[in-house]
Amino acid sequence: MSEIQQQPRNIPAPENFNSGKFPLKKRELGGVQPFIKLGPFNLRLPLIHHEWSWTEMLAAFFLGVACLGAGTATTMTTYGLDEASNIAALGLTENGAFLMSLTFGILNAICYYLPSLLGDPVVPGWITPALPLTLSYLGQWELPNYATGNVDRIYAMIALQMLVALFFLVMGATGMGRNLVDIVPMSIKAGIVLGAGITAAINVFEARMPTAPITVCIAVLMSYFFLFNPSFARAAKKSKWLTLIRNQGVVPAQIFAIVLAPFLIGEIAVPEIQWGITPFSIGFVLEYFTIFGLGFPATEFFLSAIPMAFTVYIIAFSDFVLAKEVVSEATATRPDETVIFDAGRSNLVSFLRNGIMSLFAPWVPLCGPLWASGLLTITERYKRGYKTLHSYWDGVCTFRAATVIAVLILPLVTLIRPAFAIFFGITMGVQAFACGNIGMRMCSTANERGIASIIAGALCFFTPGWALLVGIIVWVVVEGSELFAKNKEEA
Repeated sequence: MSEIQQQPRNIPAPENFNSGKFPLKKRELGGVQPFIKLGPFNLRLPLIHHEWSWTEMLAAFFLGVACLGAGTATTMTTYGLDEASNIAALGLTENGAFLMSLTFGILNAICYYLPSLLGDPVVPGWITPALPLTLSYLGQWELPNYATGNVDRIYAMIALQMLVALFFLVMGATGMGRNLVDIVPMSIKAGIVLGAGITAAINVFEARMPTAPITVCIAVLMSYFFLFNPSFARAAKKSKWLTLIRNQGVVPAQIFAIVLAPFLIGEIAVPEIQWGITPFSIGFVLEYFTIFGLGFPATEFFLSAIPMAFTVYIIAFSDFVLAKEVVSEATATRPDETVIFDAGRSNLVSFLRNGIMSLFAPWVPLCGPLWASGLLTITERYKRGYKTLHSYWDGVCTFRAATVIAVLILPLVTLIRPAFAIFFGITMGVQAFACGNIGMRMCSTANERGIASIIAGALCFFTPGWALLVGIIVWVVVEGSELFAKNKEEA
């Protein structure tokens, strides 16, 4: 359905429909929320094309900073910005390095806002299942040494994110993405997802738990309970308060890590609040971490990144499918508004986000099309009716616009700073559970499960390119003959 088209208006109008002052541009009953057409994009501006939702703003003030923290901590560690020698070589103090690194998070937050601003009805996030594989891939190169000028790992990250952006552009704009993912055998796709889960678990056990074992354990187990416990899920169906808690996903675990863990357990520091606006060190970042200061990566970095970029796109593609299902399910309950998810536009926005970050602040978690728990939090409110949320866009647009504001408030950022690494541990712990669950369910035969297990094991020891080669060889030996036999029978 075209977004210019309107649904039939023979539906009862919600109470007080379009009675408020804002937004200035109001939709017709059953129609699409107004926008400014910009090629394939639909621009919506606050107060003009959608209301400002204070509930979503408050959620973003916490969750937005949490995302910033975990992503910034990952990027700092990957680029060696937590090493005293590197900090000194850059002429920074420890706190100065931390404040400088927040520029990565600020730019990423601005890119978070692009999808809803340009008409993609999602809450975007990282390509989270690919993150442990990305970290393993970048591990081929030594930690950056700014004193000697050895920054090959940064070159590798720039090349990878540029290729990921190119995959989103080409595969999305041409429609090749669906065909490409469809022809990959299910056993290989399941192996990639399962491997992402196992490498995430290894990251938790090897890198996160040694620094704060009790805090990480409690936080991860809390996340498992609120997200996956069937008894809690049944109880939540009978209680609005428990439903609200369940919709927050990992937030209770994050609150525990911020508020209680420093005092009850003592494994992480008590926050040291700094006041003011988060500094924006774009000049420093451009000089030391981008092509504008380092130069363009050599060809071998791009050649090495091709298998990894392909793997990342396969992982990210499932988010497009999930996003469409979530949006369709939510909007089916609201005949007063038409909201359409366009996978082509979503691909283009993902291209823009990864392209921008690869140029101005290479972002290790990469830029994915969907943050499922964030979107579900908004759609659950939307399904309660017009009185709760007048327009779908009030929710998604406000949430990510407020995220940009939140990450600029330095007291909020420094409040959560000690828990950054814990947040990353929570992310990896949940990823390990979810990817293991999904990867196993993707397989329907014993042979598919066996092949997937081999690929998952290979991803824990080899680069994605070699692991994919292992998977292809095993698939050809085990299942390839069946495909040839099937083709022969059809001929």
